[in-house]
Amino acid sequence: MTDLPVLYSFRRCPYAMRARWSLLEAGLLVRWREIELKRKPAEMLVASPKGTVPVLVLSDGTVIDESIDVMHWALAHADPRELLTARDSAGLIEENDGPFKHHLDRFKYTDRYPGEKKLTHQQAGVAILRDWSERIALQGWLLGGQMTVVDGAIWPFVRQWRIADPNLFDADPQLIPLREWLNRFLDDPMFERLMQRADPWSEKGSQPIFPADAVVVPRGQPLFHLALGSDWRAAQTSGEYQISTRGMTLAQVGFIHCSWESQLAATYERFYADAGEVLLLTIDPTRLKAPLRADAIANGELFPHLYGALPVAAVSEVRPYTTSSCI
Repeated sequence: MTDLPVLYSFRRCPYAMRARWSLLEAGLLVRWREIELKRKPAEMLVASPKGTVPVLVLSDGTVIDESIDVMHWALAHADPRELLTARDSAGLIEENDGPFKHHLDRFKYTDRYPGEKKLTHQQAGVAILRDWSERIALQGWLLGGQMTVVDGAIWPFVRQWRIADPNLFDADPQLIPLREWLNRFLDDPMFERLMQRADPWSEKGSQPIFPADAVVVPRGQPLFHLALGSDWRAAQTSGEYQISTRGMTLAQVGFIHCSWESQLAATYERFYADAGEVLLLTIDPTRLKAPLRADAIANGELFPHLYGALPVAAVSEVRPYTTSSCI
């Protein structure tokens, strides 16, 4: 794991939040350096003298210190839910990072801006929020019928506005679609992972990984996946298998569920016992290009997840699976 990128982050910063969100979506792991804003690490300031988070330092020394650039870097590695497919032709990220953030700061921290009027910035910010809410009411998401990187880039700032003004935000009928949209992120199990806590980083302290409930998947041992026969035959035609688990696609879930040998029987009993023709796919991890990450499920057990399509060529063996199957 010595070649993992280093991420300097601050838990509540919306810029850092959207960067971490993209790392979760892409199935990537980083060395996590949570900072204190009043005592920023010298190492971070050397890498990025402007002193704002996030700062991502790659293994070759390349520094990425703009959150949108971190998002695009992560999703260029893996974009299983196709978040980059739509272009932000409306300039919503620029509107968020420019006018909306301007009004948010002066509404939330009016005492830091002498001469500014809280009500002025509240009204201007709400006008932008209502426009976004109308978009969502018409389309489902900010740019259309599916979530995109634009939604991922903006929701942490909408959350921050709501924290500053929960009563009015929740009472405004024009913001109902926006509130429902925001809750899709806040109610997602990913939010808890996104907001994991860590002690401020020091060179002599612990060196955590983000996400903290994940580990690297060893490439030296096979992985396994249970597939319906019809799904596997469709993959042989297309060259790629894109089913996450029974009845759910890669695009819907964001990764393909895999198992280690010891997990197969329980997975079969829970999801596939009544499925009819079930095949056991043996996967050679060395043939995979998409990120692999072992993520903890609700009970804490780690399962390997593939954050991209499974190439048919990466499957070394296919055979029927039943409760009497043995490997």
